Amino acid sequence: MFTVDNLKKSLQLFKEKIDKNKEYLSELDTPIGDGDHGNNMARGMDAVTESLQSKEPATIQDIFKLTAMALISKVGGASGPLYGTAMMEMAKASATTSDALPILEAGLAGIEKRGNSKPGEKTMLDEWAPVIEAIKNNKLNETTLESAVEATKDIAATKGRASYVGERSIGHIDPGAMSSLYFFQSLMEAGVLDA
Repeated sequence: MFTVDNLKKSLQLFKEKIDKNKEYLSELDTPIGDGDHGNNMARGMDAVTESLQSKEPATIQDIFKLTAMALISKVGGASGPLYGTAMMEMAKASATTSDALPILEAGLAGIEKRGNSKPGEKTMLDEWAPVIEAIKNNKLNETTLESAVEATKDIAATKGRASYVGERSIGHIDPGAMSSLYFFQSLMEAGVLDA
């Protein structure tokens, strides 16, 4: 369940994980993308922190909205619009519920629609979909998060920048799936999701 406090805490933890792993995320992105996923996400999360501190949002919905706007305006490449759309859809869903599952499902649907993609195409959806499935079945744990990311190694990319390298993308972890792992870890650590 989302609360104002645990959502703010989640975003703070997410920023810390992105900052700590930004070089790694960009390394993952180098063979199959532009090599800038880590720096882009770090810049975006700086903007999120700044926005939340200066505007002091009072509701879950407002926090998601501000996060969405900061990510869309500051993160380059596909990640900004995709993460931003996920946050915007989660903002809409949080108008009527604070339950984590329907809010995260709205985020997943937003990513699918915005990216015109589905799980199995080597994108962040390959982290989001299995995690949401695990939440539904009360089977979420660290292993779920890690095995979903690891599974992206075996997928040939058919969407986004990585699709340009096609079969050569096999053997590489999808950077968007990895940054999504940090997002879900943050939700677990902040107490939004039970593990």
